[in-house]
Amino acid sequence: MRRACPGDFVLSYADRQIRHIGRVAEFAFTAPKPSEFGNVGANWSRSGWLLPIFWVELGQPVRPAEIIEALGALLPSTYSPIDPISSFGRQGAYLASISVDAFNTVVGASSFDAVTLNRGGANSLTFENVVEQLGDIVQHLVETDIALDETTRRSVVLARRGQGLFRRNVESVSNSCRLTGVSNPSLLIASHIKPWRDCETAGERLDGMNGFMLTPDADLLFGRGFISFDNDGSVLVSRRVDRVDLRRLGFDHLAWERVGESIGTHEWSASEFTDHQKKYLEHHRRDVFVFDA
Repeated sequence: MRRACPGDFVLSYADRQIRHIGRVAEFAFTAPKPSEFGNVGANWSRSGWLLPIFWVELGQPVRPAEIIEALGALLPSTYSPIDPISSFGRQGAYLASISVDAFNTVVGASSFDAVTLNRGGANSLTFENVVEQLGDIVQHLVETDIALDETTRRSVVLARRGQGLFRRNVESVSNSCRLTGVSNPSLLIASHIKPWRDCETAGERLDGMNGFMLTPDADLLFGRGFISFDNDGSVLVSRRVDRVDLRRLGFDHLAWERVGESIGTHEWSASEFTDHQKKYLEHHRRDVFVFDA
């Protein structure tokens, strides 16, 4: 899922039929396990990957069994989502890559609304909108958590926006932007390292070690996973970020370096992190930082 890029096409296969075609609207990002899952995957992690996809229905379902003679030879030799001989779906394949020829063979056997597919989800499936919806769900759980007293509950809700006790706790650790050095508090946001929606306890959501003071642009890059930090304080930049865009944002010192590798930081931010911060940063690098394909 983390290899999928905005604009990639996806085919939905279930019950031995392909009924929908989708367009990836955003890079995958972490999200709490949906309540709709119920007891399914009880041993799974409470957080997983969400890949925003806009779907349109095919004019008529495509049954791989009916085109397997042409399709089978085009399927990958390993990790194929469908058996190239029997046409049965392989349960171990959740999201698999197929060739353009295989894709065209499937969609050529039906029809779909290409205009709607290419335009749909431009607003509703943006990272900001989807994360906002996920945050609303988690906030409701916090507000109805009888294990939290009213003061803690209020503090945790404010922490979602980088306000209140959480901001004061982060400022007690560092009061300048980790990426730019800006120290004017009016220009800074208290940003979670382990996202608020992914935190498992009120303590994590309020922990000053689970945050940085960042300027708005730096906060966006960090929260979206386009940058991260090594334990020694150096910056990591995803290869998915266009260098020209970095320059336009004013981050020339990041654009000049080799994207995707650890790069040097300014003097004021080059210090190592504490062990407590490193725990949160490990989560950020593993589960937030956008995968470099």
